[in-house]
Amino acid sequence: MDRPNDDHKDKGRLRLTDLNPFRSFVESGQFDEYLRVFLRKRADASERTAAAVVVWTMFMRQVLVSFCRESQAIRHTNEEMLTTRIRFSFQHLAHKAVVCATTASLLSTFAGYPLDSLKSRLQASRTPITVPRLAANILREEGVAGFYRGLWIPLVTISAVRAVSFTIYNGTKETLHGTHGWSRESLLSVGASGAVGGALAGCLISVGSVPFELVKVRRQLEYSIAAAKGIHIVKPPGTWTAIKDIVRGSNGDKMGGSGNSPKGILALWTGMRLHWLRDTSGTALYFFEYDAMRYLLGRQPNGEQGPTPYWAPIHSSIIPFVCGSLAGVSSWAIIYPLDVVKTKTQQRALSGLKYRGPIETLRRLLRGPEEDPRTIFAGFARLYRGLGVSALRSVTTHGLLWTILDAVSVWIDRRPIRNSTDYAP
Repeated sequence: MDRPNDDHKDKGRLRLTDLNPFRSFVESGQFDEYLRVFLRKRADASERTAAAVVVWTMFMRQVLVSFCRESQAIRHTNEEMLTTRIRFSFQHLAHKAVVCATTASLLSTFAGYPLDSLKSRLQASRTPITVPRLAANILREEGVAGFYRGLWIPLVTISAVRAVSFTIYNGTKETLHGTHGWSRESLLSVGASGAVGGALAGCLISVGSVPFELVKVRRQLEYSIAAAKGIHIVKPPGTWTAIKDIVRGSNGDKMGGSGNSPKGILALWTGMRLHWLRDTSGTALYFFEYDAMRYLLGRQPNGEQGPTPYWAPIHSSIIPFVCGSLAGVSSWAIIYPLDVVKTKTQQRALSGLKYRGPIETLRRLLRGPEEDPRTIFAGFARLYRGLGVSALRSVTTHGLLWTILDAVSVWIDRRPIRNSTDYAP
C-alpha cells in the first residue's frame, strides 16, 4: 500500500533521471556562457574577480558534467541488470523444462523398458501366449539382456524427444493463457490448452522419432521374425548393423522374406503416417487428461498444488503419480489399436513381406485369415493383445515421469538464486 508521507517526501527529492536534459546543455558550452554572464552581473570588474569567475565556471561545469555522466552510467547499469535478470528468467524457464523432462525420462524409460519389450513381442506374436510364459522364454533364450535389447536408442532419443516435447507443451500453454487470454480457472480452458500443446508437440516430434522407434522395433522383434522364417539366430546383430540393414533393405533377405523391404535412407521412415497419427492424437489426449485431472484435484492457477477436494482423499505428494498413471493408461488404451497396426505394418516391412495398408492390416487382425475367420470377440481380443502389460508399463513410466519431474522442478525452484552480479549477459 502506498504511503502519503513517502509521496510527500519524494516531491522535493532530485531523481537521477531528472538530470538527463542537463547533460547536453552543459557539454554544449551554453552553460559556460550563461554562468559567466550571471556572475559578472554580481561582481566587480577587477582582474581578480574575473579570474575567480573563470575558475568558478570551470569548476561548476566539471562538477555537473561528472555528476550527469555518473547518473547516466548508473541508469544504464540498472537497465542492463534488469535486462539480464529478465533474460535469465526466460532462460531459467526453458532450461528448467529440459532438465526436469530429461531426468524424469531417463529414469522412467529405464524402469519401464522391459514391459515395453514384452508389449512389442505380444503384439507381433502369431500365436496367443501369456505374459509370464513369454517372459520365461525370453529369460531362458536371451537372458536378462533380452528384456533390455535395443535400450540405448530409446533411452537417449525418448529423453531428448520428451525434453523438446515438454518445452513445446509448456511454451504453447503459456502463450495461450498469457498472450491469448485463455482462462486458468476453467476446466475446459486448462484441458484444451494442454491438448493443443500436446498435439503440437506430438506432431512436430513424430517426424524425427520415427527412425528411432523403427530401429527399436527391429531390435525387439529380431528373434520372433527369424523364428517365423525358420531361422535360428546365434548372436543378434547390434544397433548399428540393424540400421545399415534397414537402409540397405536387406532385412527381408536375411530373414527369409521376398525382398520387398524398403531401401534407402527413407526406409527409416517406414510407417511414418501411422506413427504421426498415433503421436499427435495420443499426446493431445494424454496432456488433456493430465491437466484436467490436476485441475480437478486442486492445482491452482499459479501451478502450485492446493488442497485436494473432499471426494479425493489423496496425499498431495502422490497426485502427480496418480494423474500421470491414469492419463497414460486411458489415453494408451484408446490409441492402442493404432499402435498395433503400426507395429504389424513395420514388422511386415522389416521382414520383406508384401505391403498391406492400414485398413487391410486392421481387418485381418479382427477377422483373421480367410480360411479360418475369427469371431468379433476373438478379433478384439487379438487387437488388444498385450494391453495388460502395456497398461502396467504406462502406470510405471508415466507415474514415475510426472513424480520425478515435479520433484526436480521443486528442487530447482528452491535453490538459492545467485546475485545479479553473477549473471552473464
